[in-house]
Amino acid sequence: MEQLLQGLRAAAEGTRLRILGLCAHGDLTVTELVEILGQSQPRVSRHLKLLMEAGLLERNQEGNWAYYRLAPSAELARLIVDLIPAEDPAHALDLERLQAVKQTYEVQAAAYFRRNAANWSQIRALHVDEAEVDAALREAFASEEIGDLLDIGTGTGHVLQLLSDRLRSGVGVDRSLDMLKVARANLFRDGLRHCQVRQADMKQLPFRAEGFDAVTLHMALHYAERPEDALAEAVRMLRPGGRLVVIDFAPHDHLQLREEHAHRWLGFSEETIQDHFARLGLVPETTRRLEGGAITVVLWTARRPANDAAGQGPARAAG
Repeated sequence: MEQLLQGLRAAAEGTRLRILGLCAHGDLTVTELVEILGQSQPRVSRHLKLLMEAGLLERNQEGNWAYYRLAPSAELARLIVDLIPAEDPAHALDLERLQAVKQTYEVQAAAYFRRNAANWSQIRALHVDEAEVDAALREAFASEEIGDLLDIGTGTGHVLQLLSDRLRSGVGVDRSLDMLKVARANLFRDGLRHCQVRQADMKQLPFRAEGFDAVTLHMALHYAERPEDALAEAVRMLRPGGRLVVIDFAPHDHLQLREEHAHRWLGFSEETIQDHFARLGLVPETTRRLEGGAITVVLWTARRPANDAAGQGPARAAG
């Protein structure tokens, strides 16, 4: 009861209600909120502190920036935001200013793509069309609703966008701050309020164990120094009965991907992936090979057993 009263008291103030309405649309920094609200940084920071203490907002630090959004467990915050009248003049003006602020993300994203377009085009030319890969990934989840998804190595947030209509919630993680800026711009443009991205290392994810129904690693495993550790961390995130989907390259000899694009591994054999799955206690499901270029793309799926006792967790890979 006290937590509920604290949340209600925190929200029952004009500026804090406006902040909740804004943060419901995506991650925002103090600087962005100051620009939108037209208030001083100390005042906005104080309101943010009160909202976090009430459990309505969460704060994620990324480099020199801190991002605020509705706390995933804060049902009260979402209920309050849904009660804000869409025609309210102050709220409508806030959303207009939010759109203007987010357009700077679009500009940054476009610049980033221009700088890296040649590199990405070189890699894409080596394998099957991305539309076929996307179709295979959606097909992997065709028989069920996904629930809560974790996308490791999310890059531009493409997997979250692709599967957004099947998700209750989606979280993408990536080490690159530039990539996360692009991903945030994409999620905001598509209005995907139930998806978010965070900076994190695939070897040490900042989430509680067994917090997700599905985990994807889409063209991310070949960057891992120790793929077995990255897979073990991914499986640690899965609830019993949850599904792991790995999309990566079959073994190849294109050394330029290592020398020019920082790929640590030149693909993975079927035996290697299945051995990792076995060591981690996963039940293999399907393997799908997508040929059509110099490098074959492979989609592997496996499940954590539904009877895997909570708290026992998957075994770490040996070695």
